Amino acid sequence: MIVTQIARIIANFILFLNLTGDEALAPDMAVQMMEDLANDLQALDKGFLRELVDAFPVIAPEYSGEAQQLVFNISRGFHLEEALASDDPVKLAELEARREAED
Repeated sequence: MIVTQIARIIANFILFLNLTGDEALAPDMAVQMMEDLANDLQALDKGFLRELVDAFPVIAPEYSGEAQQLVFNISRGFHLEEALASDDPVKLAELEARREAED
């Protein structure tokens, strides 16, 4: 499935930004790229975004250690479930309450 391939591309990019040391990648640049990526992901068509959100946990086992956990948590870290629920105030409130309880 193409969504799985795209999920891997996104995951690899996020891992690069997260796991590359400050000596090789300017931290400000990494933060800016993550913010830009978050905006781009949240702006995706909701049907495709749903498939993408579902793909990250599927591909996470392909990675190991810290990378696996980062990939598994992409949707949470980028607030993608909230983006999917943006037009459903009840679902959005549930997600926000769950996030607060977990933090």
